[in-house]
Amino acid sequence: QLQLVESGGGSVQAGGSLRLSCTVSGYSARPRNKLGVAMGWFRQAPGKEREGVASMYTSGGGTYYSDSVKGRFTISQGNVQTVYLQMNSLEPEDTAMYYCARVTLPGVQPSRMLAQEEYDLWGQGTQVTVSS
Repeated sequence: QLQLVESGGGSVQAGGSLRLSCTVSGYSARPRNKLGVAMGWFRQAPGKEREGVASMYTSGGGTYYSDSVKGRFTISQGNVQTVYLQMNSLEPEDTAMYYCARVTLPGVQPSRMLAQEEYDLWGQGTQVTVSS
């Protein structure tokens, strides 16, 4: 059974950077397709709903960002089982638990790439804290 494991979270001062990693582990009948159709990063701050911040088609179809992180965050694929979220110019408002997630089945539309309902496999999250 596949699992998503996030790492790289921590505490940083405003203006700093962090790089989150998400690795898909476990058995897959298609080991070169562990990342599925698309991968995304979501976050949830205390008292707020979970929101999508960055996503990408794993076949090279494009990347998508929320307005709040556009120009500061970059999602990328490292290898057949790892994606990254490079976060620069961090702000206290970026403080949240960050989750990676996977879309397994094809057909997700670009307009839905930051919609958590489209994602069917989730990691446990990694905490990011930005102090002012």
